[in-house]
Amino acid sequence: MTSNNVNRFVRFKRVSVLIPAYNEELTLRKCVERVLAAPLPDGLVKEVILVDDASTDSTAAAATALAAQHENLRFFQQERNQGKGAALRRAIGEMSGDLAVIQDADLEYDPRDYSRLLRPILDGRADVVYGSRFTGEERKILYFWHTAGNRLLTLVSNMMNDTNLTDMETCYKAFTAQALQSMPLVSNRFGIEPEITAKVARNRFRLYEVPISYNGRTYEEGKKITWRDGLAAMWFIVRFRFSSNYADSDKVALDSLEQAPKFNQWMYDSIEPFLGIRLAELGSGSGNLSRCLRRKGQLLVTDHREDYLQGLRDRFDYWSNVQVGKLDLTVQEDFRILMDYRPDTVVCLNVLEHIETDEQVLDNLHQCLPEGCRLVFLVPFNPRLYSEFDRRIGHFRRYRNGELEHKMVKAGFEIERQYYFNKIGVFAWWIGNKLSGQKRITPWQLKIYNCLTPAFRWLDRILPTSGLSTVVVSRKAGQDKPEKPSGRVEAAISTRAEL
Repeated sequence: MTSNNVNRFVRFKRVSVLIPAYNEELTLRKCVERVLAAPLPDGLVKEVILVDDASTDSTAAAATALAAQHENLRFFQQERNQGKGAALRRAIGEMSGDLAVIQDADLEYDPRDYSRLLRPILDGRADVVYGSRFTGEERKILYFWHTAGNRLLTLVSNMMNDTNLTDMETCYKAFTAQALQSMPLVSNRFGIEPEITAKVARNRFRLYEVPISYNGRTYEEGKKITWRDGLAAMWFIVRFRFSSNYADSDKVALDSLEQAPKFNQWMYDSIEPFLGIRLAELGSGSGNLSRCLRRKGQLLVTDHREDYLQGLRDRFDYWSNVQVGKLDLTVQEDFRILMDYRPDTVVCLNVLEHIETDEQVLDNLHQCLPEGCRLVFLVPFNPRLYSEFDRRIGHFRRYRNGELEHKMVKAGFEIERQYYFNKIGVFAWWIGNKLSGQKRITPWQLKIYNCLTPAFRWLDRILPTSGLSTVVVSRKAGQDKPEKPSGRVEAAISTRAEL
């Protein structure tokens, strides 16, 4: 059985109900009581994280009393009023569950819908679930212009984010903790709703929508949102659609690389002559190179991050020659998957620099790989190019001349080839990351680089310099030595250039 077919169901244990509150003295107690009484799917326990956003009424006093009565309710108070988004961020920071549900402190939403909200996640189909007020449930009839405004905002959000939600502004949203906590949220007020939607879309989380019941409030009953918030939401939809601050820098960089298919193809072409027919890729990320590697034969793609693994499963689910497996290069036991798979080639591109104990990784590889297995590693080159961008995406180093070769030999591998890759990239890197201090690579930069890739490939063949990266090909000594690269390949390889 391939790992594409393994059980994807995660054993979730705790649901964190996140309640931001401001001036809700009339409804808070009843709302919390309904939340605590709401049934959950079997096996789940509930914690309630209640954050008061510096209310001016007796909300804080009521919350304090509720926390004293219920041990699974934790109460936090903001020092000053900042808005719903700020209170929600505080709640996210305090939660301990593996699932989260956002719950307003009023009585508009019914906690008895929790099981419906959580079901697509528990079934392994979704990372995020929205509760829609406009699909398939009875609802209280309220303001026409609120509904019209909501539909307009949802339409614009769908156009910007390429989704088909019916209710972007819903306050009922459920998440895996990993998905929710991986998004760097910044909105303080009601802009939090379009921000979450944009960042869910940018992260390509699996998003579902289910019908929920809704008992909307009138302004006399305490409704707070106004037309001004609607106008602000329109701005936030546009702002967060084009913001690169939707995930950690490493993921943003990988996503940006999807805008450069010619560059990815160039990287693959540079290592293709050294590949066998039973490949294992370490640190596959979002699978930009995996799509090329799968053409060679059997392929095992690995990573340690569950969000990347889920994306790889979704991408390669229908490819019978591709397996997906978890491999944390810092955990020795995880290397067992390579021992069982027995690859003839291990590919590791732009990964080893992310690991502080890189020599231990090479030692573990030598212990678990079959004799004759070839290693093809690409790593960033030249410590003088190390920049803030390197640091932000988790690079512990840029390799010195001969450093990776020395570490491979020390681990027991024999060096077959070394050559440089992307020589012209040194100049672009120096200008963008050393001189300008750039902290992120943006999609438009990669699109430009992609257009210029044919010229860069030609320059790589004639420039007598080192490159932005170094490629080292080695093998584990043994009788079943892989086929030696052809003379055509040897002629295409640049000679080593000293710095």
